[in-house]
Amino acid sequence: MALVAAACDADPPREPVFPSPARAVAPVVSPRWSTEDARDNAGEARTVIAALGVLKGRTVADIGAGEGYYEPPLARAVGPRGRVVAEDIDAATVAKLARRVAPMRNVTALLGQPDNVALAPASVDVVLMVHMYHEITQPYALLWRLRRSLKVGGRVAIVDADRPTADHGTPPALLACELRAIGYARTATSPVGDGVYLAVFEPRALPAAIAPCR
Repeated sequence: MALVAAACDADPPREPVFPSPARAVAPVVSPRWSTEDARDNAGEARTVIAALGVLKGRTVADIGAGEGYYEPPLARAVGPRGRVVAEDIDAATVAKLARRVAPMRNVTALLGQPDNVALAPASVDVVLMVHMYHEITQPYALLWRLRRSLKVGGRVAIVDADRPTADHGTPPALLACELRAIGYARTATSPVGDGVYLAVFEPRALPAAIAPCR
């Protein structure tokens, strides 16, 4: 595969043709993956945030934030000098999200697009996607454009279930393949519980062309 540019370039190359994913895209059925009580009991957020390491003073973007389950623990993790951006593509959901995070001075709600999270260039240390990657209709376009928002040393952290995308999960090998197609390297994988895993990626050189994973 030819490589044309380093990660986080100020002036990235012209966008390539973005293929559609060669696998099922799960429909968005709810802004909520599970009940918050069930997630609390499973310790999901605690496990994920602990695995990400020290976040104090960092900026974290929660993509597909839904009703904002992760925002309170993320706000505590980044601290008053850090920042959390809670993004979703549904305007009504973002309006509810904005009301929920209004008391949190270090959290901002943001309306994005299915193929573009609309974050400022070089503004984010960690991008977090929780139980939503399998619902992204244009993952290659989104991941390509997402790279510009990462600071040097920035990471993309994805939480998903190890099952077919049609069943609202993403097999780890498929996830790694799709991110590798955009020049991301997997740097860590850890279990979250009950078939759910966390995979962390860092950007490397951009590819000259994108081949969808099968």
